[in-house]
Amino acid sequence: MKYLFTNDKPIYLQLIEQLEFQIVSGRIPPGERLPSVRDFAAKTKVNPNTIQRALTTLEEHRLIYTESTNGRYITTDEKLIKKLRERFAEEKSRDFFHSMADLGFTKPEAIEFIKQKGNLHGSKPTK
Repeated sequence: MKYLFTNDKPIYLQLIEQLEFQIVSGRIPPGERLPSVRDFAAKTKVNPNTIQRALTTLEEHRLIYTESTNGRYITTDEKLIKKLRERFAEEKSRDFFHSMADLGFTKPEAIEFIKQKGNLHGSKPTK
């Protein structure tokens, strides 16, 4: 995955968010070994200290763990991943409903819109 950064918040926070998203979306599967700090820094063009700070925070949140001398790995705690995934979904849903309200949709109208137009990935719209 390509890492994109903006100037609106610290890079380490953006790294945390992007890694969390990759974990909950399955792009980085549970148990997968992460690159070394040095390799990660080279890949993202971010200072190794910033990478270290982000990874330390993720480790404090138990989303990654370190095996001494073997590197860092994504948690295999499916309940933790599911809880984080639900948090992301709640945030995205809240953002969606706020945006739809800005367009003049009520919540029921927004839900109906999704039912009718929600064919985003080739699936059949719900009835």
